[in-house]
Amino acid sequence: MPFATARTVSLHGAVGHLIHVQADVSPGQVGTTLVGRPDIAINEARDRVRMAIINSGLGWPATKRITILLSPADLRKRGTHFDLAMALAVLAADDALTETALDGCLFIGELTLDGGLRSVTGVLPMVLAARESGIRTVFVPEPQAAEAAMVPGTTVFGMRSLRQVVAQLSGAEVPDAVPVAASSGASLLTWRGSHRHDEVDMSDLIGMADARYAAEVAAAGGHHLLLEGPKGSGKTTLAERIPTILPDLGPEESLELTAIHSLAGVLDPARGMLTRPPYAAPHHDASKASIVGGGSGQVRPGELSRTHCGVLLMDEFPLFRADVIEALREPLENGEITVARAEELVTLPARGMVVLAANPCPCGDFRAAAGANRCSCRETVRRDYRRKVTGPVTDRIDITRQVDPLRPHERQDPLAVRETSEVVRARVTRARRRQAGRYAGCTWRLNSQVPGAALRERWPLGEDGQALLDDGLYQGEVSSRGAVRVHRLAWTVLDLSAETDDDRRPGAAEVDTALRLRSGSPLLLSALERGA
Repeated sequence: MPFATARTVSLHGAVGHLIHVQADVSPGQVGTTLVGRPDIAINEARDRVRMAIINSGLGWPATKRITILLSPADLRKRGTHFDLAMALAVLAADDALTETALDGCLFIGELTLDGGLRSVTGVLPMVLAARESGIRTVFVPEPQAAEAAMVPGTTVFGMRSLRQVVAQLSGAEVPDAVPVAASSGASLLTWRGSHRHDEVDMSDLIGMADARYAAEVAAAGGHHLLLEGPKGSGKTTLAERIPTILPDLGPEESLELTAIHSLAGVLDPARGMLTRPPYAAPHHDASKASIVGGGSGQVRPGELSRTHCGVLLMDEFPLFRADVIEALREPLENGEITVARAEELVTLPARGMVVLAANPCPCGDFRAAAGANRCSCRETVRRDYRRKVTGPVTDRIDITRQVDPLRPHERQDPLAVRETSEVVRARVTRARRRQAGRYAGCTWRLNSQVPGAALRERWPLGEDGQALLDDGLYQGEVSSRGAVRVHRLAWTVLDLSAETDDDRRPGAAEVDTALRLRSGSPLLLSALERGA
């Protein structure tokens, strides 16, 4: 037959679009024409595909006109994973494969000149998109077969070469081939990655009861957290231990996060599905694109998306670039990032916890108490430094805590209680389980994600709690945005209570604790005891 169709997927951010690769082989002026808005890498595929077919010992229609259409034609296509589908479409159009051999199959893979396959990024979101379109059989490079098999109900063939794929489709014996080199997405040097959390625990912390409870509330409800205090007070130490109190990811969260890491090209094939919340602490000199996503060519997820359902620590927050700080407004508010370009609009999820850590001044020695102040910064310098942790960005932070250095007697307190991460994680897991039951059937999972209108209508505060919040709102202690965040925090405080009636609503005690968490005021001892 002079015409055949193979199928692959084009990725635009985290969204995959099914692409019909249609090939026509007919008499005419000899040449290969590629249409359908391909990028440079796909245009170069004409030579890769031709040489791969010839060097695989298969027939290339060298005396005919070959036209390859990537449909839909109005969608811009990028990447090298189109190679395999293009080669098979040409072979089927030239009668090297039967008419029905390609039906119901998805083909992903880059070809080398000798006909071998190479790994590509984004296999998992591609297979997810194919499943939504009803395609259940997938051909991928051998090292990525396990990644594609993460999608339930999918039949996956991990192949090494074009000859193997043709033999499998033809029902012939599959020949041997050179193994495909795996593209490792894992960093060779991991200084502050997830493995670091195997060596830290909440029991390492001394004192800091106020800040530790704030971190527990943040973890239970997925709230953003700002830690302020002099250098050496333990801000980073506390933030690095927050992932240890987060429960394992659920099946849906795990699939979402693994797809994002696959799209970013950082998925380690040996690890399989990601089951633990991710953690990242980028340097303060990081670019805007590395934090929120972007880049030249295809849009890649940034650290905010790669820590989806996890923790992103922005240590030394005032030292981050101004454009990075301003770019945090939308993801902190909406839990997603939209990168808009002239021909592309990409939306990426970013529903993770953002933890900001900041010193009071550039030297980090400023103390509020006059006798303890050892700051050497000028007032204008300190004021400019502080300006970066105020305003619209930090107004979107749910919890603010002042972390003070330990007093000498606190370091040697024999009665101090040091809870392990396992104990705290049990409470956080219980609180999240309550939220999962409350929001069953909704599009949000945690208190921090619920819109204000839905909270007021379906999950209002108790009468005494609402009255206390209204007083704070009328007196200007909280803004309208702040009132919504206090409402969410009050539900998280209630969820963390040791004994909670399912019909109970947050009252004055929970709202008072939420207001203190929001404003940075010291917590009452009764609140700390209620959460233990």
